[in-house]
Amino acid sequence: MPTDLSQAADARTFRPSPHAKRGGLRAGQGRFGVMLLLPALIAFSLIVLSPFVQALGLSLYKYTISTPEPIFVGLANFKKLLADPTVRGSFVTTAVYVFFTTFFSITLGLAWAIILNEPFKGRNALRGISLLPWIMPATVSAFIFGWIFNSRYGVLNAVAMEFGFIEHPQAWLSTTSGAMTAIVMVKVWLSIPLFMSFFLAGLASMDREQIEAARVDGAGNYNVLKDHILPHLRPVILVVVVLGMIGNLQQFDSIYALTGGGPVRATSVLSVEVYRRAFEQWDIGMAATIGVLWVATILPPAYFYLRQLMKGAE
Repeated sequence: MPTDLSQAADARTFRPSPHAKRGGLRAGQGRFGVMLLLPALIAFSLIVLSPFVQALGLSLYKYTISTPEPIFVGLANFKKLLADPTVRGSFVTTAVYVFFTTFFSITLGLAWAIILNEPFKGRNALRGISLLPWIMPATVSAFIFGWIFNSRYGVLNAVAMEFGFIEHPQAWLSTTSGAMTAIVMVKVWLSIPLFMSFFLAGLASMDREQIEAARVDGAGNYNVLKDHILPHLRPVILVVVVLGMIGNLQQFDSIYALTGGGPVRATSVLSVEVYRRAFEQWDIGMAATIGVLWVATILPPAYFYLRQLMKGAE
């Protein structure tokens, strides 16, 4: 009998508590999550992190075509870069480009999503056709807009002359305003389908009876948009703004294919400036320095985006 009592006491003593069970379960889930993330972390380290660390190291060296061996200069490249008016101009050009492309892409994408959210015949087919600019390569879109803006046989000149807006063909891509307008239009054309998809997903979760009730109460289109649609889409708009800024900061191919950063550096954003320094002037150290500063401009919106995702996960 005492043996039975002692065994019962031992069982009570070593019985795991519910908290311990939950802690072990959470630890196991954490290890399993790390295992799932491990391939992505390895790929990220090889494709993104490793090149960035190399670029960060090269930014501390003078490494040009006339210096076969890198020469350590510390932060001299950063001081020289920040004192260079052309680089400061590239920062301004990048800011202008990012602002206008993000604003028009989101505005037009939202407007088109609201239209395609309405029930009408052929809506699904039109949704599919609307995705064509997104799946089209950026360089192809750049060549199409180059043909539209061409000074000799461009469609824009033909239409403008037909309606009497201009008397003679204009070299649109040879002016600073015309070139900037062209690269903004290309990026907006490419981005509208993606943002439209985000907004359509947000509108799909909205109760249509709420909008119909507002219209019965006499609300017009503007009030419905301001009081019902935009508040419902606020989280989506926030994510889209951040993603749009990150994508526009990284844009290179369509800009270089359409204008090459010209005329007179009018469209030379940071991505084009990195390419010029590295592959036209063969100044690898300075190109790496611009790249590091370029990444620094992308980090704030990326950090904000990740914080929003983490809040949503909670």
